[in-house]
Amino acid sequence: MSTNSAPLGVAQADLDAVETIVRAAGTSFYHGMRVLPPDRRHAMYAIYAFCRIVDDIADETGSLEEKRRGLTAWRDNIAALYQGRTEGPVTRVLAAAVPRFQLRAEDFIAVIDGMQTDAETVVVAPDMATLDLYCDRVASAVGRLSVRAFGDASPAADQVAHALGRALQLTNILRDIKEDADRGRIYLPLEYLQDAGVPADPGAILTAPGLPAVCERLAALAHAYFREARDSMDSCDRTAMKPARLMGATYDSILSALERRGWKRLDERVSLPKWKKLWLACRYGLF
Repeated sequence: MSTNSAPLGVAQADLDAVETIVRAAGTSFYHGMRVLPPDRRHAMYAIYAFCRIVDDIADETGSLEEKRRGLTAWRDNIAALYQGRTEGPVTRVLAAAVPRFQLRAEDFIAVIDGMQTDAETVVVAPDMATLDLYCDRVASAVGRLSVRAFGDASPAADQVAHALGRALQLTNILRDIKEDADRGRIYLPLEYLQDAGVPADPGAILTAPGLPAVCERLAALAHAYFREARDSMDSCDRTAMKPARLMGATYDSILSALERRGWKRLDERVSLPKWKKLWLACRYGLF
């Protein structure tokens, strides 16, 4: 009897379909994950494809009811795959990855919960507890899935995901302040805005004199989470943490670039030059 030699024992057509979703997203994640062993790489592609799909449901144009139906369908898909039933290439690849890498249903559901928040709510200055829960759902939950696919399912790896996810999401919030305000959203915490005398008003926040102080305070919190993540990595499998170290170093560099630019020229986008990305990849052993 012949055996399936494709990664994860999944049909090659399903692997190709999932990889196409990732490649079409135009994310640097695609090239970074190509260095992983095949089983882990395709598990990560499936995790990313799932996240991409539910994020698109939340972000794309459409009625709230349509978005709710789409997200509910994915809640059902996740429940079904843990019962041995699959629907489409993404869930078929995930169904193979779940037992192999101890992926937990509650982490997939947390990601959907985060996407539902974006779909149902125009987020304007959440309090710190609400912001922390949001960061956990849209970032740290993805991290908890990812570290398992990378090769470490330990409590220390979960702590890496906890801290690094928050660090990455806070960096994204700081990078996207103007873009979010233009969409009528503010992800900066209410307590920080109040302490600096900044109105929780997307139309006024960009010119508020106290905004730089808010940004500096949130950047300091993000740096603390980056340090916490690095400390937790010391208790993890070193090889498994290579992708996490690269991701942390990349976003920490973006945060530092934002700080160098300052918080009064928010229309100037910040990104890392290609040489910097390559240098980081070499430093953290991905090439």
